[in-house]
Amino acid sequence: MWTLTEHNESWVSEFVLLGFSGEPLTNRILFIAFLLLYLSSVLGNGLIMTLIFLDLHLHTPMYFFLCILSLLDISAITTTMPQMLVHLLSYSKTITFAGCWLQMYVFGALGLTECIFFVVMAYDRYVAIYYPLRYMVILNWGLCTQLAAGTLVCGFAFSLVHTYLTMRLPYCGPNVVNHYFCEGPSVRSLACMDTHLIELVDQVISVFMIVIPVSLIVASYVRIAMAILKIKSTQGRCKTFSTCASHLTMVTFYYVPATYIYMRPSSSYSPEQDKQLSLFYNVFTVLLNPVVYSLRNKDIKEAFFKTVGCGNVA
Repeated sequence: MWTLTEHNESWVSEFVLLGFSGEPLTNRILFIAFLLLYLSSVLGNGLIMTLIFLDLHLHTPMYFFLCILSLLDISAITTTMPQMLVHLLSYSKTITFAGCWLQMYVFGALGLTECIFFVVMAYDRYVAIYYPLRYMVILNWGLCTQLAAGTLVCGFAFSLVHTYLTMRLPYCGPNVVNHYFCEGPSVRSLACMDTHLIELVDQVISVFMIVIPVSLIVASYVRIAMAILKIKSTQGRCKTFSTCASHLTMVTFYYVPATYIYMRPSSSYSPEQDKQLSLFYNVFTVLLNPVVYSLRNKDIKEAFFKTVGCGNVA
């Protein structure tokens, strides 16, 4: 749909989200699959948050940060998946311009917040391993709250810049977005003007939100590795490293596809590939988060069995 402006030009007032398939049967199968993935993700992350809230032994900075990560994951997947599920079963796949703006902003804000938050979690592991006796003193609840709030402020502020510049572009031609939600690069490809300046701004944001955080995480784990190598017993080294393995796994799963999507040159833009990669870090990493942390974490398993009344896990 288009509206006429005072300059007698046509402007897009809504977008059509193409999704994955135009076949009704395929869409029904995808609906069932994605509904199960969505419910599993929400229930899994919700369970982790509940266990951390209920078990006093988990009231430490590490699990406080893990609880926030689960909350960010639930919020991010809820920003995109319910609408995609509706579109899979409905004939109309439109989204208003304002709705697209809001979805792009909130999803971007949560994603950017999570990028920075992984640095906070790496810092938590660094302090726990380098200064174990002063861990709760250094990472006191006041600092933990400030770190969490700071990441949220940065994420929502940078996303506002990205979203504002993207949605201020003139959209006067095609309005079909080859994606299952309003993602910045996909929407921007429909603009009726050159977007190199905005792409440059996105590259700068990506440096702050991806390159710098990854560099800080790598630096933290270099220091952590040096500390682990100083431990004399093999069992002690393995036990210490196991506390970091889950975080490293999720960092890898999250940053690799995000780096490719948001830092590659516009000449290599591929809508189909973008949809697949965004599914990985928007859906599957959210699903994997509770699996990775619960399977590798004895405290989480003990809290679960205690909550359901089965005693402690062996």
